[in-house]
Amino acid sequence: MEPHSHTDAHELKKEFDATLRARGELGPEYEAALVDSFVEKVDTQVRRRLAEQRLREVRGGAVAAGGGANFGERFGFAIVTLVLAIPLSAIGVVNAGLSGLVVTWAGILGVSVAHAAKSWHRPPP
Repeated sequence: MEPHSHTDAHELKKEFDATLRARGELGPEYEAALVDSFVEKVDTQVRRRLAEQRLREVRGGAVAAGGGANFGERFGFAIVTLVLAIPLSAIGVVNAGLSGLVVTWAGILGVSVAHAAKSWHRPPP
């Protein structure tokens, strides 16, 4: 059982008891409204729990499937790296020839490895 499930169940029991007391005080003509109100509270509680569970599953699945970084982040980084590599390579070649190209690509590779290492060591949410 989750830590807050016991508290939630206790709150719902209190709400149910209050609904029964209100029915006794107000009479059977308000019974439908009281039941609808209680069912709405239960429905809200169930929806909140389901949303929390889905969020945990999505967070856990993203970490397991992507090594901590989601596909969009990795794909975007790769596109930006390749787009910037073209002008950086040209600048390196123009200013320092082949050695400038090697230094430029060593830098690009270093940044890519650092980004990958960051996503490998990212703590789970």
